[in-house]
Amino acid sequence: MQFVEPVPRRVLRDLLRARPGLTPTVVSDAGADGGAGDLALVTAARAGDRQALDQLLRRHYDRVYAVCRRILHHDADAADATQDALIAAVRGLASFDGNAQFGTWLYRVATNTCLDHLRRRKRRPTTPLDETFSVSELIATRPFDSTVVDQMAVQAALGRLPEDFRIAVVLRDVADLDYDAIAETLNVPIGTVRSRIARGRALLAKELGNQTGPHNYQTNQP
Repeated sequence: MQFVEPVPRRVLRDLLRARPGLTPTVVSDAGADGGAGDLALVTAARAGDRQALDQLLRRHYDRVYAVCRRILHHDADAADATQDALIAAVRGLASFDGNAQFGTWLYRVATNTCLDHLRRRKRRPTTPLDETFSVSELIATRPFDSTVVDQMAVQAALGRLPEDFRIAVVLRDVADLDYDAIAETLNVPIGTVRSRIARGRALLAKELGNQTGPHNYQTNQP
């Protein structure tokens, strides 16, 4: 596998958004970006419609999990953070004012939840099991198709980025937040956000260029 810098954003985005081991799922704009479908479900959920609430959370579950997994780089922590984020979203649903798309609001809730998990993790440092094996070692022990290998390579490379860069890239390319929303979520200037994303993408492309595997994967700047 060989990535040539710079990697097109759409390539990284598709691989980043997929849950590890799964093919990326195409979601309708209304579901992914908080369009009219989301707003109708939010309104119904606020009125006590539990089926609408369940549908709303299921619609966004995979993307919330992807955000948490890419930020935390640990399956168990990501699953816990996803559940915590969805609980927080349900409890805070009344505070959603509709000024932002529901998906944007929800992914910001998920990000803040992940940041809380990271702060707790720093107080009890551990080495996640999935960081103890290289992509090449995993490929050697199990047969994977090229899509899964690509996802594993991106996940491994993302986990080696400095935390600030990793979070910024995830918020832009997985959660699809705009720069203003990322700046507000992280409480940093928008210039810092742009710098972290640019440097994070460059480092990610460099890391991917150093990955080895059974497939040659080469991209060109769009």
